[in-house]
Parts: sequence; C-alpha cells; structure tokens
Amino acid sequence: MKPINTLTYLVREVAASEMMPYFLKTAHSRKDDGSVLSQADMATQNALVFRLPQIIAAPVLGEEMSAAQQQQLWQSADVGLWVIDPLDGTNNFVNGIPHFAISVAYVQGGRAMLGAVYNPVSDECFYAVRGEGAWLNDTPLPLWRVSKKLHEAVAGVETKRLRSAKLVNSINYFLPVGTMRNMGSSTLDWCYLAAGRYDVYVHGGQNLWDYAAGALILEESGGLLTTLEGDDFWSGLHAFKRSVIAAGQPELFEKWVAWVRKNQ
Repeated sequence: MKPINTLTYLVREVAASEMMPYFLKTAHSRKDDGSVLSQADMATQNALVFRLPQIIAAPVLGEEMSAAQQQQLWQSADVGLWVIDPLDGTNNFVNGIPHFAISVAYVQGGRAMLGAVYNPVSDECFYAVRGEGAWLNDTPLPLWRVSKKLHEAVAGVETKRLRSAKLVNSINYFLPVGTMRNMGSSTLDWCYLAAGRYDVYVHGGQNLWDYAAGALILEESGGLLTTLEGDDFWSGLHAFKRSVIAAGQPELFEKWVAWVRKNQ
C-alpha cells in the first residue's frame, strides 16, 4: 500500500479512537500563549507519534511538544520529518463547533512531500502527494473552479496575526471581495481553498504544523501561494512562522496579491 493510502487510513482511525470520544465532553486548559489545549490534543498526538514512523521511518514534530523539542526535531527536516497538528481548531472542538481537523505532513528538504487533513465530523479527508495531485476522499481537487471577478470572491481572512494596522483597516473597511470567512481552523482553510469553496486567502502568520499539509494540498490542486514578505513560500527563512497570500486561480491570485501588497 502506498504511504499516502496508509496515512489517510491512519488519520481516520486515530480520529475515531483518540479524538472523537472526547468531543462535547473533554476537559481543557490554556497554554502559555493563551491557546486552548484539550485531552483530545494529547491523546491524538501520542497515537500519531507512535504510529507514523511505521509508515515512513522518521521523527515526529507535534504542536503540543515544547519549543526546544520542536527546534531539535526540525534539524531532521532535510532527511525527513513528520509534522503534525493533532487537533487544529481546539476552540471549536471544546465548544461543540464541528469544524476541526487532524493535519499530518511528511516534510523533506523543507517542503511537504505528502500530507493529509481530516475532519472527522464531516468525514472529509483532504490529501496530496507532491507531483501527483490532491484529492478529497477519492475525488480529485479542485471540486470545481468557477471563473470569478475579485469582487465576487469568497475570502478566507485571519486578521488577528496581521502585523500591519493599515492592512487590517483596509480588510475591515475596503476589502475588494464578495464575502469573507474565518472559521477557526487554518488547516481546513487551506483545504477549502484547494476544493474551490474559498477563492482567495490571507493569513499573517501560521505555524509550521498549520500550513505543512494544507499548503501542499493547495499547490497540488493547482492553487498559487506566496508570503506577505514576497518570497517563495517554501523557501522562507522562518519555517516555524510563515505568512501567506493565496488563491485557487491564477487570475484571482495576481489581483489579490496586488491588492494585499498595496495595502500593507
């Protein structure tokens, strides 16, 4: 069985056995950065750390590890490393909002080579292999691409991490799109863009585990991406925190990037 097939089976199995038994009933606490940590995060991470090296023998870097552990593990990225977000959207999870996911990517040479993002409530598994394409369950992505003008677009927008007050103000008052969404799970934002549910996307700073699988899924669906700083997305100097401007279609990408950059 191909590694990607084994991976999609694994994330489904781990979600069922380690995550969903806690849904609507889990205790939770807050980490030092103010984000929420639940029992489900830790149970899911522990299962993935144990099982992923059985697919590809490589160390596992998880969101719920210490910063020192993460930095040490990142030294293995050139030869191969698993990067996981065991439960992206924990705030949604603990409040009973059915929009959260497991995200897993295998990274080599600083780039994701295969990845999967799975929402167990909707039973939607988005996955991709570099150079081979992206899928939702067994359906190739994108699900659809409707030709749109920028003023008709659905935008995924996260303003909390944007450092430019001018850009935040422009987004709040002058955003040139039809409507915008922020649903509390950046890993699923990537997948919605890849699927064609969103048209454009901007985020001021995602962690490695937030973007590793999703950015690959978007690329392999035919989407385009760059950073707010203007460099190649995968070659940025700061892998642990990376901004993004992205779109599902080239014609929207050019106009969206131009608007965002002009308003920074």
